[in-house]
Amino acid sequence: MTLGAQILAATSSEAATAFVEVGAIAIGLSFLALIASRVGITAVPLYLMAGLAFGDGGFIDVTASSDFVTLTAEIGVLLLLLTLGLEYSSDELRTGMRTGLLPGLLDMVLNFTPGLILGLLLNWSTPAAILLGGITWVSSSGIISKVLNDLGRLGNRETPTVLNLLVIEDLAMAVYLPVAAALVIGRAPADTVWTVAIALVTVVVILWGGLTFGHHLSRSLTIGSDETMLLAVFGLTLVVAGLAQQLQVSAAIGAFLVGLALSGEAQRRTRRLIEPLRDLFAAVFFVMFSFQINPADLPPVLLPALGLAVLTSLGKVATGWWAAGRAGVGRRGRMRAGTMLIARGEFAIVVAALGASLTEGPELAALAAAYVLITDAIGPISTKFADRLVRA
Repeated sequence: MTLGAQILAATSSEAATAFVEVGAIAIGLSFLALIASRVGITAVPLYLMAGLAFGDGGFIDVTASSDFVTLTAEIGVLLLLLTLGLEYSSDELRTGMRTGLLPGLLDMVLNFTPGLILGLLLNWSTPAAILLGGITWVSSSGIISKVLNDLGRLGNRETPTVLNLLVIEDLAMAVYLPVAAALVIGRAPADTVWTVAIALVTVVVILWGGLTFGHHLSRSLTIGSDETMLLAVFGLTLVVAGLAQQLQVSAAIGAFLVGLALSGEAQRRTRRLIEPLRDLFAAVFFVMFSFQINPADLPPVLLPALGLAVLTSLGKVATGWWAAGRAGVGRRGRMRAGTMLIARGEFAIVVAALGASLTEGPELAALAAAYVLITDAIGPISTKFADRLVRA
């Protein structure tokens, strides 16, 4: 057999193995989704537990399909944020940015501070403690959008309050992430200021462009068939997200703003067309997150992670309760808003990855993983039963 034939045979064998692995994961997730629907909860916690079983150190080691699964998971986050933006009009964004500033500040104080303090108590370096504060601060827009959809609460009165807080957090990340990265690598103050300035300008330009020219984009997208529209929106989401990432802004913010820019018929058609893709890719994202965690690394950090989860869950409930109350929402709606914010996810993982080069990097990653798993389990479940926690 020639060298070329040997390479082709090896490639074909790897592809076959990857097909089997991805197919088995998809079939397994379908059973978990079925169980979740029968119980009446979101499937997110079950997806996370499945990732532990199939990932690093789990019962079954899935390696041949890891590159494909990683890329699919990243696209899943973008589609979750795209559909979240589709539920949010430009007028609601303008109102949210005005009314959400004070709740956003309370959110930062109540949820960034515990992580920062714990990092200092553990004798971590200042950059590591600041990273831990970021991990405990920001809710998971991806998971929350999934839970809102699964529980049929996109039209609830408290939902705009939740979305307002998520927008404030996502925009705050455009400042926090470059600052945190600069602290980790010891960048000079002038370089840090320049990086933050680029990030802020990028967010403002994308936001202004979406709000100003979004109706022109929406009108042009409705001209073609459903196939044309699906491909155009999918491609536009990836391009904008990629450019945002290159300019030190979260790709998730770029995807969110694409959804925000669409309106009218384009908004309705895109939501209908993108939902099946979102569900497929998002399921892989949740599996992929815990896929990278070695279960053996979790026991030593479970106690501090649990303490942080309890404290910051109360902080999120307090933030959501107060913010929804300011909007005139009733007691049950306030509790739903608070519990909805508990889950952490994609941003926490990004922040933890920034500290990989630090001395505390491995411990920070394990603590972040345990913390996210705990909040992602109790958040959706407590949201499901939030109405029972308070009187009407």
